[in-house]
Amino acid sequence: MKYYLIVGEASGDLHASHLMRSLKEIDADAQFRFFGGDMMTAVGGTRVRHYKELAYMGFIPVLLHLPTILRNMKMCKQDIVQWQPDCVILVDYPGFNLKIAEYVKSHTNIPVYYYISPKIWAWKEYRIKNIKRDVDELFSILPFEVDFFEKKHHYPIHYVGNPTADEVREFMTNLSPLTSHPSPLIIALLAGSRKQEIKDNLPPMLEAVKGYENNYQIVVAGAPGIEPEYYNQFMQGVKAEIVFGQTYSLLSKAYAALVTSGTATLETCLFGVPQVVCYKTPLPKLAGFIRRHMLKVKYVSLVNLVAGREVVRELVAESFSVANIRTELAKILEGEARQQMLEGYQEVSRALGDKKAPDNAARQIVERLNVKH
Repeated sequence: MKYYLIVGEASGDLHASHLMRSLKEIDADAQFRFFGGDMMTAVGGTRVRHYKELAYMGFIPVLLHLPTILRNMKMCKQDIVQWQPDCVILVDYPGFNLKIAEYVKSHTNIPVYYYISPKIWAWKEYRIKNIKRDVDELFSILPFEVDFFEKKHHYPIHYVGNPTADEVREFMTNLSPLTSHPSPLIIALLAGSRKQEIKDNLPPMLEAVKGYENNYQIVVAGAPGIEPEYYNQFMQGVKAEIVFGQTYSLLSKAYAALVTSGTATLETCLFGVPQVVCYKTPLPKLAGFIRRHMLKVKYVSLVNLVAGREVVRELVAESFSVANIRTELAKILEGEARQQMLEGYQEVSRALGDKKAPDNAARQIVERLNVKH
């Protein structure tokens, strides 16, 4: 069968490449055409556009590149109609993908499947109307989304497991017991994947761990695609080292971590590393107001969202400060708070389950297509 996939960023490229491999295992005749990246290209098929030609974040960059984005969107719609795939598989990236879904639904009979659902439970909940109208099946990787979509909006979805949990399990399975021994004790700093996040969060993190350098090794996880020189400006005169391309290895050895919110909070949890979630925002009072009154969720970290309660301390907007980071870090280095967090991590792990997300999603997609044929 013919599968047309669309992703808009690096994480989508990773998850879609795993899904493609799973589809190939089930469907020996699988053909792929896609808007994607290098990982998807390595699996095989025809790449129509690289996601880097789509991935513009923020109001100004989107505005500046609007002609390019609209041109790519038009080309994508025409390409789908011309190729006539058996299905279109959208991966996250809702701003672009929901427009594609609307077009495919109104101009063709091609089923639209969504893998890694848009996070409308946090922002832009009105998009549920588009999803109900234009998406045939939605495959979720976060267990709490089932209640949101099914109970609140009466739209049935499929929780297929969590790919981050899959990846951590696979890494831990192949890890030598010798390399996982934490000696000396490490405090890991994961300050985000974008330059602005690193600029905002890394200096306060480094300031907060001053005084721990004699008893702990301070190690910064370098983000992919960010040059070492960018980090060096923040690390002058600081007793810390930086590693690139070794985040899982670092987390497997770490004793505690300071983590900027995102998938990294979930990865840190799954490695069993107590953490403080740190996210500096511009205009913190305004950001705090927006968070309280406009965001639809109580938490920003996936750990707390999955648990449905505060397992890890979140220092965001007004609560973000060097003093607060230092205080919360001290709590998780020893004692009752550390143990309570580790017990909370077990809850999160149980909630995520042990399903292999790409295998499960691929099986359900092929089953549905076989019924249609």
